[in-house]
Amino acid sequence: MIKKGVTNNKPILEVKRLAKGSELPEYMLESDVGLDLKANEDITLTPMEQKAVRTGIAIKIPEGYVGLIRDRAGIVGKMNVHTSAGTFDSAYRGEVSVFLVNFGDDEVEIERGMRIAQLIIMPIAKVSVKEVKTLENTKRGSKGFGSTGIKEKLKLLKGL
Repeated sequence: MIKKGVTNNKPILEVKRLAKGSELPEYMLESDVGLDLKANEDITLTPMEQKAVRTGIAIKIPEGYVGLIRDRAGIVGKMNVHTSAGTFDSAYRGEVSVFLVNFGDDEVEIERGMRIAQLIIMPIAKVSVKEVKTLENTKRGSKGFGSTGIKEKLKLLKGL
């Protein structure tokens, strides 16, 4: 039985071009988890500036899935530019924009056609919310960032 919105056991991401020359998202390699999203405009990001970069596309995420915008390693490593937000549910039909932040010390040029982020499509699980008086205790408990050994590893690295 074939489910609506699924082909060859793969969910279908419907994409509409909103601007001439806009590029469809694509996996660069068969093994990639994320579809590359490309800028549909030229912009300049000054240090510590955040801007929404238009992609020129609208998408229809299959029902029961979510689209998550994530960093591309190349743009982070080479330009110190990160994505700052991005969750698309199946009801959204507006233009996909990617919020980029320049954490570097220099201006960064984003050029039309540049791969700026990746879109990861994942199934979602809806939960019921239940208020309780207590929660089961665990070994970690309420220990936050660094509680699983990162502080010790950082100390070792600094000592090298």
